[in-house]
This record gives sequence, C-alpha cells and structure tokens, in this order.
Amino acid sequence: MKRYCLALDLVNDPVLIAEYEAYHKNIWPEIKQSISDAGILQMEIYRFTNRLFMIMEVNDEFSFTAKASADAANPNVQQWEQLMWKYQQAIPGSKPGEKWVLMDKIFSLT
Repeated sequence: MKRYCLALDLVNDPVLIAEYEAYHKNIWPEIKQSISDAGILQMEIYRFTNRLFMIMEVNDEFSFTAKASADAANPNVQQWEQLMWKYQQAIPGSKPGEKWVLMDKIFSLT
C-alpha cells in the first residue's frame, strides 16, 4: 500500500468554503465509486483556513494516469469536477489547470 499527500486551495470566501464542506459531507455515490474503482482504499481531506490537505492510501495497482483517464471518461466525475472549480483555486506553484498538487515527503519519524 502507498500513501500520497496532496494540497489545494479553496477560494477564500467563508460562504463558498461552507458549501464545499457540505458537498464533501455527502459526496455523490458515483464519485465515491470512482474513487474506490481507481484503487484508492482510504482518502481524507483536512482544511486550515482555505488550504486543503488530502491523504490517500492506495492499492499497488493505483495509477494517477489511469485515474485521470477514467475520470475523463466518466460524465458524473466531470460534472463534479466542474462544480468543485467554483470553490477551488490553483495552489501557488501549480501548473495552469492543475488542481490537487502532489506533495513531497520530507520527514518521517519511523
């Protein structure tokens, strides 16, 4: 099993942040299914002000490329992603159009 950590910023607006959190307390079943189908075993998102931090634990077959390809072919995921852009903004240093940015691990206690 592998673990990935990613970051993303939200638009810094308390109303939009509350809406975003409400969506994530009850994600669409199709989105949950697409996450599981990709080999993501566990996913958590944390927030500090408008900065998000995601932890994903994935199986050995997981691939970001395969996930992106499956998402592009899934109209429900595309609809969700389009909706989420209302709330999200690219994190400084990300590429144009890039949402979640993979973080580099720089320390481990073990």
